[in-house]
Amino acid sequence: MFKTLVNAFKIKEIRKKIFFTFMMLIVIRFGSQLPVPGINRAFFADWFAQQTSDAFNFFDAFTGGSFINMSVLALNITPYITSSIIMQLMTIAIPKLEEMQRDGADGRKKIASITRYVTVALALIESTAMAVGFGRQGLLQTYNVMNVITVIVALTAGSAFLMWIGERITEHGVGNGISIVLTINILSRMPQDITQLFEQFVIGRSIAKGVVAAIIIIAIIVLMVVLVIVLNDAIRKIPVQYAKKVQGRKMMGGQSTNIPLRVNTSGVIPVIFASSLMQLPVMICSFFNVSGTGAWGEILKGLNSNYWCNPSQPVYSIGLVVYIVLVILFAYFYTSITFNPLEISENMKRQGGFIPGIRPGKPTSDYLNKVLTYIVFIGAVGLTIVCVVPYIFNGVFGASVSFGGTSLIIIVSVVLETVKQIESQMLVRNYKGFLND
Repeated sequence: MFKTLVNAFKIKEIRKKIFFTFMMLIVIRFGSQLPVPGINRAFFADWFAQQTSDAFNFFDAFTGGSFINMSVLALNITPYITSSIIMQLMTIAIPKLEEMQRDGADGRKKIASITRYVTVALALIESTAMAVGFGRQGLLQTYNVMNVITVIVALTAGSAFLMWIGERITEHGVGNGISIVLTINILSRMPQDITQLFEQFVIGRSIAKGVVAAIIIIAIIVLMVVLVIVLNDAIRKIPVQYAKKVQGRKMMGGQSTNIPLRVNTSGVIPVIFASSLMQLPVMICSFFNVSGTGAWGEILKGLNSNYWCNPSQPVYSIGLVVYIVLVILFAYFYTSITFNPLEISENMKRQGGFIPGIRPGKPTSDYLNKVLTYIVFIGAVGLTIVCVVPYIFNGVFGASVSFGGTSLIIIVSVVLETVKQIESQMLVRNYKGFLND
């Protein structure tokens, strides 16, 4: 990876792309500190400190601290992520969108355009809810129509601006624009979290205890990163053989290839779905100042990840069991809507391809479904391990940080994918230079 970056800086064209990306990220970090006009930031900081839900820490980590600062980028790219997930799901449900997706580049451009409109609509809804809901509680210095409109326009424009920056990074930078924006947001909070861990477990202890604690912290982080890398790169190759056929006077086909099935086929989506579903009731109650009492209060605590794995209150860890089940279910669900074994088997049949030992058509589809069932489960278990480890240390040792397994999966995946894109750009440039010579 380091060698790839060194070689990339030697190429003027790629060096410009990296510099452009870096400058865009600086603009984002400046925007994260720029407050919305008329906002009482002290009120929101106090309100945020009183929240016990891990969902708000999760959201703040995704926004790089913009949310707690209540800056113009407070919503960040979360509306875009939500709209992208909605469009992926709607593509399966609406035939017209499915047809657009099959139309190639033109269809994808239309879907991208619709995604932008959905993003702006979601940002408008979220900013209105925040301006009206929090404004009545003291977020606005003066609660009136003009200030409410100002907050709505500022937050919506900030989210649209970040979406635009992400697309510019994809077009003129190193690629993966939206993912890079999300990654830099998460990375911006990690130094603070690591410092907090060392202050809690290392500083102020005896030398022996401090060294042991530091080694354990570093070892856990390294092991989780290694597990994420393995999980991200692991694939199951299904061999495919193409039959020979005569075309004109030539014998065509006969080559062997494979279908690479990723073990973690759904990426981080199942974790985001499961976390969002678990934290939604908690967030709604927090927004409307509804304090759960009695049985409802116990349910809310069970849904709140801050209460999981606490040895003094083991009953609330039932929520962790529900969370694990949801991650596995969403892994299967998301894979089922993004990977179609029947379509793949039909395409193979039309092109004269077959899996050795498996008949073309439905037997091939059934075989792919069977293999997919196993590897999706392995990927879901790997995702669960990465995401549950921080909850265990939070519950047992009180090691609360804003980044967790979800953040590590996103960071590692985006870094690996970005390095691969840089390598491919270098390769394409070498081919162009060879052809021009």
